[in-house]
Amino acid sequence: MRYVAIVAGVLVAIVLIVLVIGWSLPVKHRATADATLNASPQSLYQLITDVDRIPEWRNSVKNVERLPDSAGKKRFREVGGNGSILYEIQEAVPNQRLVTKIADPSLPFGGRWTYELSPRGDSTTLRITEDGEVYNPVFRFVSRFVMGHTATMNKYLDDVRHHFEKTTTSGT
Repeated sequence: MRYVAIVAGVLVAIVLIVLVIGWSLPVKHRATADATLNASPQSLYQLITDVDRIPEWRNSVKNVERLPDSAGKKRFREVGGNGSILYEIQEAVPNQRLVTKIADPSLPFGGRWTYELSPRGDSTTLRITEDGEVYNPVFRFVSRFVMGHTATMNKYLDDVRHHFEKTTTSGT
């Protein structure tokens, strides 16, 4: 019985430490990730803005539902490994820049993502900047120390890279 109490005490202490650290972290964060891809700015921009085709190249997205515009902003819902997330396109400059934001205030996280495309000869650098918000202190701890703020962006860049590698290999 004494060992059970010790284990329970240690678990409670760990939870309290996670909560205290999570509460001490800022709600907002900024993170950036980039990759240089064997693609033109036009083909890269077309890929990342064609929301209907996102499930074809992003492994974590099962389907995408287009929704009616709101205040002139295009909206869509992604359904996948992270659940259902409503996005709004804030800004779109063809072949240069795309800005999206989470448009569902009921989620435990939010933020906006800026995708910047820079030509580099025959390639294009895609730089993603996340201005994220994590409201729950446990999720803040996990996001900062377990997953890392760039994990989702790195996965996105890997999916984009894989798409263009597959396209180049297959000739399509």
